[in-house]
Amino acid sequence: MRKHYLNMFLSMVLVLGAFSLPAVAQEATQPPAVAEEVVVDEIVINDPWVGFNRSMYKFNDGLDKAIIAPAARGYRAVVPKPIRQGVSNFFENLADIIAAINNLLQGKPKEALSDTARVLVNTTLGVGGLFDIASRMKLEKHHEDFGQTLAVWGVKNGPYIVLPILGPSTLRDTTGTIVDVSMHPLSTVNEDEIIYSTVGLYVVDERAELLEASDIMEQAALDPYIFQRDAYYQSRQHAIKDGDSKHFSDF
Repeated sequence: MRKHYLNMFLSMVLVLGAFSLPAVAQEATQPPAVAEEVVVDEIVINDPWVGFNRSMYKFNDGLDKAIIAPAARGYRAVVPKPIRQGVSNFFENLADIIAAINNLLQGKPKEALSDTARVLVNTTLGVGGLFDIASRMKLEKHHEDFGQTLAVWGVKNGPYIVLPILGPSTLRDTTGTIVDVSMHPLSTVNEDEIIYSTVGLYVVDERAELLEASDIMEQAALDPYIFQRDAYYQSRQHAIKDGDSKHFSDF
């Protein structure tokens, strides 16, 4: 039971920044909380829970402003860039394990082999993943998750939902996140201190990488909620199609 709760906690924070831009702009005015179904760049966005989603967006926004973004700025100011890069490399090496599994499930053995080779090279020659030796060896990196795998298998998006802490998602991608976390190497760790400190470091490191992007959103977006939602759908479509719009006819 103890490990079950740890895995639930891990599932809430492991992908912060991987799938979303943390909200950093408070809405000046609130549009009516009515269900929306809109088409943006030929992508159908189904947002039936817009009232709940906007409320959760504001909660995440407040949490980001109060705790996460300041911690990320402090981390960037204090920790030298080479060390921050090593931290990012370590987590990216763990992510390659998930990518390898999902590439295999998507019927892409060549990509799965490349991801597996990356893990082996970076874990050994790269000192536990702190150095990205695999990229220097031209072993291509892929970003795959079980949400993308479900899309390849024909599962539709389902409704858009803003999750606590994690931010934008869909019903399909939320299911994918739970599966990915269950496969993540950190889910096998039983020590609370290791879990909490590692996840905390991951969140801060990922948020530090997104500081400029969130600043752009704050300056450019008339409605940050809509901006984040539409950007999420477009980013996911690109990821699922591997950058090729001909791969799928119905995202």
